[in-house]
Amino acid sequence: MKRVTLIAALAVLAALLPVRAAHAFCGFYVAKADTKLFNQASQVVLVRDGDRTVMTMANDFQGDLKEFAMVIPVPTFLERGQIHVADKGLIDHLDAYSSPRLAEFFDADPCPRYMEDARAEGGVVGGAPGAAAQPMEIPKPHGVTVEATYTVGEYDILILSAKESDGLEAWLTENGYRIPAGASRVLGSYIKQGMRFFVAKVNLKEQAKLGFASLRPLQVAYTSPKFMLPIRLGMVNANGTQELFVYALTRGGRVETTNYRTVKLPSDKDVPLFVRAEFGDFYKAMFGRQVRREDMRAVFLEYAWDMSSCDPCAAEPLSGEELRKLGVFWLDGGDAGSGGAFVSRLHLRYDAAHFPEDLVFQQTADTESFQGRYVLHHPWKGRAECVQGRAYRRGLPKRREAEAVSLAALTGWDVNAIRAKMKLPKTAHASADATAGDEPWWKAIWKD
Repeated sequence: MKRVTLIAALAVLAALLPVRAAHAFCGFYVAKADTKLFNQASQVVLVRDGDRTVMTMANDFQGDLKEFAMVIPVPTFLERGQIHVADKGLIDHLDAYSSPRLAEFFDADPCPRYMEDARAEGGVVGGAPGAAAQPMEIPKPHGVTVEATYTVGEYDILILSAKESDGLEAWLTENGYRIPAGASRVLGSYIKQGMRFFVAKVNLKEQAKLGFASLRPLQVAYTSPKFMLPIRLGMVNANGTQELFVYALTRGGRVETTNYRTVKLPSDKDVPLFVRAEFGDFYKAMFGRQVRREDMRAVFLEYAWDMSSCDPCAAEPLSGEELRKLGVFWLDGGDAGSGGAFVSRLHLRYDAAHFPEDLVFQQTADTESFQGRYVLHHPWKGRAECVQGRAYRRGLPKRREAEAVSLAALTGWDVNAIRAKMKLPKTAHASADATAGDEPWWKAIWKD
């Protein structure tokens, strides 16, 4: 019996679905926080313009492919030509491009006589259709109708409609699909909205013939006035909280949720140098702290940018051809670049208790750039014997203390443990104050 995988980000199709200005970046991009940092992470790409939507759904199923099946609520009947299979590399590239990032800068010589030679150079570190059966309307028991059957790539697909949830649940069970307890109530809410159900399972013969080792993302294109993402079905059999990444591509303008708060992550924060080797741990801790502060009831904006550029680039922008393969249908022909597509990267951690409603989106007129960015500052290591150099040296302890306090505030990590890792004394703030003046600290005590 097939176990229906109600993957949170895949149970999705109900008709979809202080800012920093861009300045020239003269440091080094050194790390990114991509989706691989998070367990049970689902990815969905939503291309939206007017009432038209193209959705690409990444599949992270692990296990025997004979056990794979998924049920997706869809807003309308889907013809064979509206369903496609995509290359997972497209989503991986979009993930890398839009990931929160760590950047580093190197302080210039603070003494004027050396300034002309202190030219810092920046850089960047790395970053087939199958056979289609004819649509058919075959009434089945329990008020379920099989409206169409297709084979698309390695997937066998059914388009179902139903009159009531118990009947749909019974039909799926009788046809070899294992439905988790509690699914009937959620299925019923989608039936009341007049939605159909897109059911996919793996065609093992086609999968072997095509030679793909893993399941490729499914894509669907449709027209609907609603711009939403039904996540409730995916929580029926969820084990704990889940991570969802939504990459929304529009002609221009940031996408946000209307029924939950959309919150920008803290950004452009200075952090200690040791975070370079621990950026993954830092980002997970920082994101978890923000989730707790919002009581797990917010959607977080991690990135918003016109796809024609990036600053700094965690990966190169997607080409025009890549964007078209993801469904950006308004681009001109050829591959002259990727301008004309604005990407919003949204990230949420959720469960049924804190996200009782499906996600509803809107496109805004906000085209200002935003990115989750965290910054390392390397101190000047050369001689600094001028007046400015001595002042610079005196200010370094304060700067390092501020970095420790900032990291503690972002992550919830113990500030004294951070100071120890930075090789600062626990009273670094006091010692930093002590070096602020030109004279020894004790001369300020007695003035007589």
